[in-house]
Amino acid sequence: MAKDVKPTRKNLMEIEDRIELSERGHDTLEQKRDGLIMEFQDILDQAKDVRTNLDEDYDRAQRTIDMARAMEGDVAVRGAAAALKEHPEITIESNSIMGVSVPQIDSTRVKKGLDQRGYGVLGTSARIDEAAEAYEELLESIILAAEIETAMWKMLDEIETTKRRVNALEFKLLPELRENQEYIEQKLEEQEREEIFRLKKIKAKKEEEEKAERQAEAAAEAPATEVEAGVVEDD
Repeated sequence: MAKDVKPTRKNLMEIEDRIELSERGHDTLEQKRDGLIMEFQDILDQAKDVRTNLDEDYDRAQRTIDMARAMEGDVAVRGAAAALKEHPEITIESNSIMGVSVPQIDSTRVKKGLDQRGYGVLGTSARIDEAAEAYEELLESIILAAEIETAMWKMLDEIETTKRRVNALEFKLLPELRENQEYIEQKLEEQEREEIFRLKKIKAKKEEEEKAERQAEAAAEAPATEVEAGVVEDD
């Protein structure tokens, strides 16, 4: 690549500006990468806790629904589920973490009181109530897990993208720019040495010419002096 660059001072100044800009960009991206990794670690810890809670809530929901089916019958359980009139509502907004857009999920009407589930309190048992409550808690855990894990994957994707940009600057662009800078500096130094050598040769040639002129003038003046000397002797 260096051989394709014309070795001029203008190009050298442009490359030096690009190196400075690239180094600043590299430092900024490194700081962003490190910040993203720290944020990702926090989200990862949250995700582990949320996943653990989700597994526990799922196991509890399965136990309570199995117990309700065993004690009350599948028809009663299905009837209680079908009686639900108000379904949960979910709204998704975006939040920014280190410039990364992550979802913020808000839910309403997930957990309900006994009088909000649609089935008659007297027509069901405590086991169905326990199952309904367990599944409401499971749904809340699923919503939270969806928010945290989506944010985690988005952060991870941004970290990988930032890493690729850092590596591209560090291992490709900056080495190429520095190689071009070194190439131009070497060529300019060679041109400067050649110019100095050329000027020295011109100076030496000029001095030789001036010396030859002085010698010629001295040689031309010598006969005239001898003639004048002869005239004086004759007198």
